[in-house]
Amino acid sequence: MGDKQRAESVFVVDEITDGEPIASRGRTDVARARVHKTFSGDLEAKGVVELSTAVAPDGRGYVGIEWVEGTLQGRSGGFALLHAGTMDSSGQWATWPIVPGSGSGELEGIMGDGVIEIDDQGEHHFTLTYELPER
Repeated sequence: MGDKQRAESVFVVDEITDGEPIASRGRTDVARARVHKTFSGDLEAKGVVELSTAVAPDGRGYVGIEWVEGTLQGRSGGFALLHAGTMDSSGQWATWPIVPGSGSGELEGIMGDGVIEIDDQGEHHFTLTYELPER
């Protein structure tokens, strides 16, 4: 493996398709959603996420898998990200590790994880810390 790299990007949500609730228990709904995104910055890519969500009056949580396809600091290909996160009035928590073995093209062998932060203006900032095999 090469040295750890850091990629800074922002992304916009292009489209969200919410599914009907799978289950409703008390005041919590469990549902599916599909999210289409565009990344710009060190990662120039498109992403599609398949999510399962739980939405309650005071918070929400989600898990999902995203396929990201594009160019990461000059190397083209794709990889899968595992999503897990929670949000409430006190803030957010999320982790987005790269699924081992999912890299394709020039990103084959990629390992690492991503962190998302949403600023006060609602812009989504994505930092990916990763390693790739030597070329």
